[in-house]
Amino acid sequence: MTESTNTPWRAAPVLAAAALLVATPLAGTGSAQAQPAAVQPQASAVQSESLPNGAGRKYQVSFRQLGAIFPLQLRGVQGTGGVQFSVRGDEVVSSARLRLNYAYSPALLPDISHLRVMVNEQVVTTIPVPKEQGGQNLQRVIDIPARMIGEFNRLNIELIGHYTMDCEDPAHSSLWANVGNDSVLELTVSPLALANDLAFLPEPFFDRRDARPLELPIVFANTPDAAQLEAAGTISSWFGALAGFRGASFPAAVGQIPAKGHAVVLALGTQSVPGLDLPAAKGPAITVATHPTDSTAKVLIVSGRDVQELKRAATALTVGAPALSGPTAVITEFTQVEPRKPYDAPNWLSKDRPVKFGELAQADMLSVAGYSPDLIRVNFQVPPDLFAWRKQDIPVHIKYRYTGQNGADKSTLNINVNEQFLRSLPLRAADFSPTGRVQRLIDSVLPAPALASGDLLPAEDFFQVPLFKLPARSQLQFHYYHELKKEGSCKDVLLDNVRGTVEPDSTIDITGFSHFLAMPDLAAFGNSGFPFTRLADLSESAVVLPARPEHADYSAYLSLMGLMGNVTGYPAHAVTVALGDNLQGLEDKDLLVIASGSNPPLLSRWADHLPFSLNGDGKRFRLSDYASQLLNWWDPDQASRAKPGRSEVVFNSSSSDAVLAGFESPLRSGRSVVMLASNQAAGLQQITEALRDPDLLKRIQGSAAVVRGQEVNSLVAEQTYHVGELGAVTHARWWLSRNPLALVVLGVSAAILIGLMLYIALRARARARLKAAAK
Repeated sequence: MTESTNTPWRAAPVLAAAALLVATPLAGTGSAQAQPAAVQPQASAVQSESLPNGAGRKYQVSFRQLGAIFPLQLRGVQGTGGVQFSVRGDEVVSSARLRLNYAYSPALLPDISHLRVMVNEQVVTTIPVPKEQGGQNLQRVIDIPARMIGEFNRLNIELIGHYTMDCEDPAHSSLWANVGNDSVLELTVSPLALANDLAFLPEPFFDRRDARPLELPIVFANTPDAAQLEAAGTISSWFGALAGFRGASFPAAVGQIPAKGHAVVLALGTQSVPGLDLPAAKGPAITVATHPTDSTAKVLIVSGRDVQELKRAATALTVGAPALSGPTAVITEFTQVEPRKPYDAPNWLSKDRPVKFGELAQADMLSVAGYSPDLIRVNFQVPPDLFAWRKQDIPVHIKYRYTGQNGADKSTLNINVNEQFLRSLPLRAADFSPTGRVQRLIDSVLPAPALASGDLLPAEDFFQVPLFKLPARSQLQFHYYHELKKEGSCKDVLLDNVRGTVEPDSTIDITGFSHFLAMPDLAAFGNSGFPFTRLADLSESAVVLPARPEHADYSAYLSLMGLMGNVTGYPAHAVTVALGDNLQGLEDKDLLVIASGSNPPLLSRWADHLPFSLNGDGKRFRLSDYASQLLNWWDPDQASRAKPGRSEVVFNSSSSDAVLAGFESPLRSGRSVVMLASNQAAGLQQITEALRDPDLLKRIQGSAAVVRGQEVNSLVAEQTYHVGELGAVTHARWWLSRNPLALVVLGVSAAILIGLMLYIALRARARARLKAAAK
């Protein structure tokens, strides 16, 4: 069985994305001369600075936020490194500036060496490399013409380096420059008015060019009932799926839209929102309108004459947005969406067939060039309940092509998973000939097709990925290493003709794995939304809110639905919402309970099942201890996770505690409950923020975790039941492996039974002999 561990994978796709994040507000301008670089603090909060009179905004983003996790290392006579950035479709750049932190080799010859700054292959400026500043940490401020910047952009820094006027080694160790990933790109943008047209959806509410976390307010015209909340959950899960690695949050409001920015409004019948002219409901309708107090923002209005029409409009929006157009679309006919099947989430690897790499990554992201190329990255998700007992590895069939060199060398294709080395595949030479007798015979009968000059050499191989190395969200990384051959003085020339690809029809295969997992497991919930996301539309899930929810309860619910959509890539249009303690009809559903304030649902009713209690300032927590971990040493599947509660602490405190807990549903065995509880409604925001933060997410483990601001502590891990199915024989073998004493008893019993049967058979044979002898 896999160990469900939370890994901060959500930020990983930023490495390959054309990203634009916002950091700290700008502070003045700088000189264009190279200065010793000051240490700049890393921005931790996403902020922007609005310009006066609504003229736009100004923001800055570091190279690290644009995907350069490490400083850019420029090597050789023409080393290049850079980052990608993009600009929203409803904004236009009016000015741009680069604050570049860099250093270079003191061995460079300043007359024939320099650094070249380029945007979209156009030269912005060249930076001289005077010898007296070699080896120092420098900073230069560079103005970038706005005309060079489009929607999707690449900013490159190129080293043109030479260390001698005579013959030189193009890969000499003195040819280097370093560009800090704390370098900052500053942009000033002006708003661009868009027409009120649904054809732009999901823009401007979500823009794929904008890699900041999505924050989209959802406004209810009046206090919503359960059905209206279901419609809102459908919409938030759709936007959550679109947001992807960015993450998304959905502040909720009732009866009032925010003064600025985009928003979504849900209206029923004749309901109205102050300041917003809602169209008369003529059926399930979707409308885009200009914000009444912010001319640069839009409002997306989803409406219906009753709750059924409202839900139909919400579902039509999430599954049919590409087909909509005009300022208003009235849904006259909508065929019900076909129910999802278990484990068929679009973002998960299929359990029915091998999945091609071309389904997981764009074709242009599977090719690299140069002697020191970037990684080829393939992101994928696996269900967290894959059962690995007696089947430990996932097979991968890789097909790849590369530029072959003449003569044997040490070039390789190195394969990692989540930055852990797996294996290395040698890259055979272009003039390679097989040495084995069998292979030569095969080649004589079936000769390989001749390759034209410059063609890439094809190759393929099989390898296994250990399942224990795979959290629910993982990344395969392929790195081409090309050996540089030394030809001798004045003969070494690096030709820009080295290429490498991983073919889109390479496959990864999880067919044949059973689904079985020890529960509760908050790691599986935090990283994959499990068990709720087992069905991508959440048709077997219900969310239980207080009878009189506060705004923080609505926001927590909507943000959680956004997380579910982010995991599955599909809107949760079949989720059920219940208010209060009435759980009639929810016996066969997994329950997500949001309990906050002074009257939380089910907290007292299910107190015996909870490892905690929150009653005003009175708090009780059950804790595990070190001895409880030692008791499970014989069970390799569970020893690292099971930490049964062995002690309890009770105290009074006025602190705001938020607790995330899982346990088996009291309504039906085999069903799960995950509860988000806080003595204050605002505490729920701490949990949803922790679930979106990669650093905090990995600390959410076990069956109960407490969140206090930026601190997350897993208190206990009591695994009391299992979900999923195993074959009868596999289940029996697995159960015996977990219960060695039963295995001994069964073995002794079998030996006694066999001995008894042999004794009876031999006694019968002896009696038959005696009777024969007597005759």
